[in-house]
Amino acid sequence: MSNDAAEKEQDSTEKAEEQLEDAKRPINKFVFIGVIVMLAAVGGSIYAAFQFVEDERTRALTEWQIRLGIVADSRSAAINDWQEDNFRTMRELAENASLQLYMSEIAAAKAPAAPDDEEDPFAIAGSDGAAETTYLRNILTATAERTGFKPPVEAAEVAANIERAGVAGLGLLDAEGLPVASSPGMPPMVGRLKEAAMMALEGQPTVVDIYIGPSGLPTIGFAMPVYGIQDDGPGAKGIGAVIGVKIVDEEFFALLVQPGQLTETSETYLVRKEGITAQYLSPLKDGTPPLKRALAMDTPDLGAAFAINSPGGFAIKRDYLGAEVLMTSRPIAGVPWVLVRKINRAEALAETETRLNTLLTVFILIIVGVTVAVFAVWRHGSSLRATQAAQNFKLSSERFENLSKFMNLISNSHPAGIVAVSQDTSYTYANEPAAQEAGIAVEDMMGKTMAAVMGPIKAQVYTEINDKILKRFIETDDRDACRQMHINIFGDDDDEDAEELKVIKSDHIPLRGDRDHPPGILMILEDITELTRERRRSEKMLRQLIDTLVSVVDRRDPFSANHSQHVAEVAKAIAEEMGKDELTAKTVDIAGSLMNLGKIFIPPDLLTKTGDLTPEERQTLMSSYLVSVDLLKDVTFEGPVVDTIRDMGETWDGKGPLGKEGETILDTARILAVANAFVGMASARAYRDAMPFEKVSDILLGDTGTKFDRKPVSALINFLENRDGKEKWAHYRERPEVEEGEDTA
Repeated sequence: MSNDAAEKEQDSTEKAEEQLEDAKRPINKFVFIGVIVMLAAVGGSIYAAFQFVEDERTRALTEWQIRLGIVADSRSAAINDWQEDNFRTMRELAENASLQLYMSEIAAAKAPAAPDDEEDPFAIAGSDGAAETTYLRNILTATAERTGFKPPVEAAEVAANIERAGVAGLGLLDAEGLPVASSPGMPPMVGRLKEAAMMALEGQPTVVDIYIGPSGLPTIGFAMPVYGIQDDGPGAKGIGAVIGVKIVDEEFFALLVQPGQLTETSETYLVRKEGITAQYLSPLKDGTPPLKRALAMDTPDLGAAFAINSPGGFAIKRDYLGAEVLMTSRPIAGVPWVLVRKINRAEALAETETRLNTLLTVFILIIVGVTVAVFAVWRHGSSLRATQAAQNFKLSSERFENLSKFMNLISNSHPAGIVAVSQDTSYTYANEPAAQEAGIAVEDMMGKTMAAVMGPIKAQVYTEINDKILKRFIETDDRDACRQMHINIFGDDDDEDAEELKVIKSDHIPLRGDRDHPPGILMILEDITELTRERRRSEKMLRQLIDTLVSVVDRRDPFSANHSQHVAEVAKAIAEEMGKDELTAKTVDIAGSLMNLGKIFIPPDLLTKTGDLTPEERQTLMSSYLVSVDLLKDVTFEGPVVDTIRDMGETWDGKGPLGKEGETILDTARILAVANAFVGMASARAYRDAMPFEKVSDILLGDTGTKFDRKPVSALINFLENRDGKEKWAHYRERPEVEEGEDTA
């Protein structure tokens, strides 16, 4: 009856669990779908918002590029027209027939005269030509008054007792570059004016770029060649030059102002490159006079530098006050000026930023709405789950208790000791085999430390392993990667028959912590002492058998005695030097010992022959290791011993009998091949003495990449040089004593 009741109780438990799972599934699915919808809505809103903002910003920038470009085009056209008007004035003078006639007569006379006006630096020297000079002066004066090539009023009106300084006017020079006539106020013909005049005499109209003149005002100059009446064809040289110097006043700078301008921060100004600086040629909105501000060309994001380097371009840069601006530029023909049109970015993109703020507000509202909806859904699902959980709390408690009993039954049936310990080595679980090994009850083990239960020596070993596993588990949270298996030997390992010797195989599995239990380690401890003893006895017997077989081969050739033993010793040393595992070292050791087993089928006279070998005899000796493979192919070894012997004849470049090359050759075979070659050259033979270790190393290095792998050769040489290998293996070089009657001829 008790069994039937237990079965009924178990059936009811399973049905209740199924009902609980069925109740949970719709809620979990609904919440999952709601979360996906919320994330999709949030992601879509973010993408749409930023895409809209970027589109609007790009559209606004394009519109401003067009608007700024229109203004820049109109203002640069006005500046070009102003230049053309001034050149037109110079051209009218240069092409005036009367002026050309008088200049031709003056050029023909070539008679210097004393000036008749002390204030006129351009008067003709000498008395001849006075009438012509007067006429020319009158033409220049009238033209200067009409076209603005004259000093400003405040500069012209000076006290009678103060010498007047020339600041602006028109002047004529002859073919020698000497002054002929000028209008009142014309500055002296020196410096940049002289250079411009000489260029004009060569037939090249020239502009004297804006500079601060004697009046302290921006000044510009123009030079135009004057040709004879019949000498204006290609290649003609001027008989003189007309020079115009003009004050750059508000009339010129007014051309930079766009009529009907409504924006507050928009501005148009002229810049040019002056050495390593960008110089501002026109008045600036902050009150800076023309030619009074210059900034370094390498100033970060400087708009003027961008305009000079890329005239005609559009960009977002910084102006002379460091404000971020939208700007475009246009080059001015004939002069090194660049016109810049700009507006502060904050003013230009104010509407776009307003749209952005609006969009962000809408986005926040969407997020809040979606979050509230999801929270409501979650609350609804939580309420249902809480109700169902309350109804099944007792059932879950009984299920946990039954499951605990079932797990205890399984773990107690396992012959190995199973324990769980916390990070501070305290026991949190133990099965009955573990308690029997400790000699105390399971209940008494709980809460005690490993040192108190199993002793400090074993506890220290397991604690160090557990600490490393837990540290890595905290970093990676990968239980499978952190799980470890160890073989731990306690007692005298040298005496395998000692009663106190214990060999324990321990599996260590990390356990996550929770609210009630800290992180820990589950350990499965299995006593494999007897298994280890039997294995060691088997290995010892195998070693004795191998040594017996090797001795049979060695007795047939006194010069190859101990060759296999030496190869095995060297191969094992190379493997350990390369950091190989214990199985690899054991494999090359056994393979080296057995590789010459096939020589038992080779006649002794062939083994000890010192004369020239026939190809057949040489092939017989070289392929003897393959006979060893045939003899050993059905013997089971722990490692790939037979395959190692089979591959030892392969070469790195693939020219061995099997055609294997490079990494396709077993690494154990590559190690064994190097060891075999080393011992063969470093040992005495019937037909030669042993080679020095240095020569053997050089030969092996020379064959690296063709016969041998570089890594085992390097490991061998390192062992010889840095691990006392030469001293350990010095006896290899000793020549064996041949007993009388043995044939060595």
